[in-house]
Amino acid sequence: MRIRSIALLLAAAASIPALAAPANANPMQEVLARASAETEPTQLALLQRDDRRGERRERRANRGERRPNRAENSNNRGRAEISVERRQERRSENRAERRRDARQPERPVQQRVQQRVERRVERGAESRTERRRDVRQDRRDVERRVERRVENRTERRRDIRQDRRQEQRQIERRRDNIRDRRADQRRAEQRRDLRQDRRAERRWDRREARRDYRDWNRSWRNDRRYNWQHHRSYNRGIFQLGRYYSPYRNRSYSRLSIGLSLGSGYYGQRYWISDPYRYRLPATRGYLRWIRYYDDALLVDIRDGYVVDVIYDIFW
Repeated sequence: MRIRSIALLLAAAASIPALAAPANANPMQEVLARASAETEPTQLALLQRDDRRGERRERRANRGERRPNRAENSNNRGRAEISVERRQERRSENRAERRRDARQPERPVQQRVQQRVERRVERGAESRTERRRDVRQDRRDVERRVERRVENRTERRRDIRQDRRQEQRQIERRRDNIRDRRADQRRAEQRRDLRQDRRAERRWDRREARRDYRDWNRSWRNDRRYNWQHHRSYNRGIFQLGRYYSPYRNRSYSRLSIGLSLGSGYYGQRYWISDPYRYRLPATRGYLRWIRYYDDALLVDIRDGYVVDVIYDIFW
């Protein structure tokens, strides 16, 4: 600052002899001298004002250097450092320009003022662009944060929904497994009951069949009421039943005896003898039925096809 003030004083001293020039000087020089004399106070005022501003800026810079923790604690540390660097660059540029101005005193004041004004305008434009850029960057950061928050919320909701669906599926699977187990248990119980019922029925049927077999008296042949041979000799047309059609194509006649079992096709309802006494055969009871087997008459248990009694060649 002292150097600059000395330079100003030298410039003022150089301008004073121009005012004290002889009267016979060039009129153009007089005009220039008058302009320089008029612009000297304004020049000095401008330079003093610039010095004051420079001192203020230096003080602010010193204050900013003394307090770096505030910028570090702020959210935008990187931007604060960038702004400090830019300010320092501008100050260094201003100092260089002032030194350049001090070294070149012969340059007109108006040109220097105009250049300073232009520089200030450029700096203001740059600062505006930087502010706008910072504002845009801040907006983008805010938008990105909002987008991230929205994405996080959507992801959390999606995760919650998936978790709920998985839990519901697990619960449904457990219910289905429990239902299947109960159904399997019911089926097993039903099968067990059916087996037991069938076994009981079979036992009862066997007992009943044994009773029927025991109760059936084969001595009926000695009874005159059931003399089918004598009855056939006088009523031959009754015993002529026509051709016998076997229920099985590949099987032919075979002589059966008591104790054998027939297939279910042989003792079907179409082969039953509905009126046994017409052929002088004794009546049956329970599950016993007289059936026609080719030309023979068989007494069969229709539950299992067991042959209880046989009469050979009764029909023709």
